[in-house]
Amino acid sequence: MRLGAAPEKGLLDSIEIASRDEIAALQTARLTRTLRRVYDNVPPMRAKFAAHGVHPDDFHTLADLAKFPFTAKADLRDNYPFGLFAVPKAQLVRLHASSGTTGKSTVVGYTKGDIATWSDVVARSIRASGGRAGMVAHIAYGYGLFTGGLGVHYGAERLGCTIVPASGGMTARQVQLIGDFAPDILMATPSYALAILDEFRAQGIDPRRTSLKLGYFGAEPWTNAMRDELERAFDIDATDNYGLSEVIGPGVACECVETKDGLHIWEDHFYPEVIDPLTGAVLPDGEMGELVFTSLTKEAMPVVRYRTRDLTRLLPGTARTMRRMEKIVGRSDDMMIVRGVNVFPTQIEEQLLKIASLSGHYEIILTRESRLDEMEVRVEARSADDFAQARDQGGALLAKAIKERIGVSAQVSVLAPSQIERSIGKAKHVIDKRPKA
Repeated sequence: MRLGAAPEKGLLDSIEIASRDEIAALQTARLTRTLRRVYDNVPPMRAKFAAHGVHPDDFHTLADLAKFPFTAKADLRDNYPFGLFAVPKAQLVRLHASSGTTGKSTVVGYTKGDIATWSDVVARSIRASGGRAGMVAHIAYGYGLFTGGLGVHYGAERLGCTIVPASGGMTARQVQLIGDFAPDILMATPSYALAILDEFRAQGIDPRRTSLKLGYFGAEPWTNAMRDELERAFDIDATDNYGLSEVIGPGVACECVETKDGLHIWEDHFYPEVIDPLTGAVLPDGEMGELVFTSLTKEAMPVVRYRTRDLTRLLPGTARTMRRMEKIVGRSDDMMIVRGVNVFPTQIEEQLLKIASLSGHYEIILTRESRLDEMEVRVEARSADDFAQARDQGGALLAKAIKERIGVSAQVSVLAPSQIERSIGKAKHVIDKRPKA
């Protein structure tokens, strides 16, 4: 299935096709309120403003935002659990939190108004991806403290979809439910969509003959090569959506099914900047750097210049007036430095998916022998029948492509199908066993 039609303007919110001047005026007014709200109600941020020598009264134009300090994940951890909230706890209707696997959890909260805004922006995102009222949405994002499942659930419900809240896991049952309930939309991380695809094939079911029309994928970086893989396999249109808990959750930006040329940021709610990750300097649109967001409408926990660590660049709007961000190429804290070469997992994925005998499942093992870094890329053969060819030829082709395209040598180990652990959420592609400095 390929939609590819022009946007149905009668379905769009007026702000989606407003002029850039109208968008800038709205952003300026809302940023003025956000900065004042944070200063008046969040003591740690008021202290941070003061230490930076800046006050909300110093904000007059959008360019003035660069005067204000950044917020980082460490600020949320240092003020755990409720120190950055701008409302009393009695006004909160929902709490979400990170897993805390790499340190103390980060906690975010929502007022009733925040939940309404969140539902609206996710509904807008699903609609931009081709979803419509009356469609059946199969949600295979995890529910719970992770914002993914409940975030897309409320948005799909707001749009008028029928929800199948499958959550993650029990992959064989996912396939059964897709067959039984005939959903139109599959919502999942792209890595878990790949696991569901494997299960279809394991059960001898042709994934192209399901009811699915759309794939609403996100929560981790993925490549256009992965999009092509999933679209061909399921015969669907697959779009990327972007969000993060600290800003609101899913629904910050989304690709439009008409163009699939980058993710339109809902700039009436989230103000984007791209900065040099080393110096913090704001970069002009079109230059690659670290994505930064400031809340425009969040009530419970508005953030000022939150550093996402995600790497992208800002581009003019196409299907909508609002600016686009390119697909995330990686995270500044996920970047691997191997013998002096900067390497992102998505670069490996892009080369891997060009080789027909190899599947899209992979992991990267980093070790250090003596003083030299070593990188092993473990991949799977696409089928057991072609294992010998994949091992002998596919592995060599991948090693050659990594060396020529990325500039680093890698040992490629080709495993039989299903030997790499499947993820029901965000895939962990890098295992760094190098000694810590």
